[in-house]
Amino acid sequence: MKTVAVDQYEMPYIDIGRGQPLVAIHGSLGDFRVWSPVMGPLSRDRRFIAPSLRRFFPEHWDGQGGGFTIAQHTADVIAFLEGLQLGPVDLMGHSRGGHIAFRVAHRRPDLIRKLILAEPGGELDDTLMPPDSDAPLKARVESILQAAHLIQAGEVDKGLELFVDRISGTGTWAKRPASAKQMRRDNAYTLIGQINEDRKPFSRAEAESIRLPTLLIGGELTGGMLPIVLRALTGAIPGARSAMIPLAGHSMFEQAPVRFSEIVLEFLRSP
Repeated sequence: MKTVAVDQYEMPYIDIGRGQPLVAIHGSLGDFRVWSPVMGPLSRDRRFIAPSLRRFFPEHWDGQGGGFTIAQHTADVIAFLEGLQLGPVDLMGHSRGGHIAFRVAHRRPDLIRKLILAEPGGELDDTLMPPDSDAPLKARVESILQAAHLIQAGEVDKGLELFVDRISGTGTWAKRPASAKQMRRDNAYTLIGQINEDRKPFSRAEAESIRLPTLLIGGELTGGMLPIVLRALTGAIPGARSAMIPLAGHSMFEQAPVRFSEIVLEFLRSP
């Protein structure tokens, strides 16, 4: 494990392989370990770099104090890319990490060669929101609040089960392997941080300002707000492509690592 100093914080990251750098930003309840299923194929002809964001494992955060906002994490990723001193990199983000990658691309496109957003998490403002699509949004916000309150009360597994099952379907948490469950436990208190993370909705103007080659990836079985956001951003980002992975949900690179890697590498190799 290596570190890069960003705003008085040593950001840890893993760095494997050689070639054009691909930097991967994890989502909620994750850390650099979440990319384990695709580290092998993605590092065969790429330099695969995966940081853990501030407050996530290997830090053990108790949910108290500051430093957990979308703005802070966006600034941290920008400083991280600058600190690597590798020139423009390919940037990939999943879920909440996709939201952060979008914000980085909007603010500092000079740091990025190509952009990959795997079901970016967040809301849409009135310029992007389709009619009658507010119900999934309310469910997402409610699940974070309920899960965070359970975790804060010491019922960590109950909170994680509620959050994971709300996104990926009833029974998903119970079926997760022990290693995947433990990673979420290691990061459980970051859900408390998400209550006040000040996540701004995506806007059409922001999406249309991104002029980078962009790929959005979705899981065919994902429900709720995530596919709505994916379709809206695909339509608004100039020239953006999209790819769907059959028989996979939000944890697509865990459920279908071979197909996910194939899609990513095909896009990165394309002109």
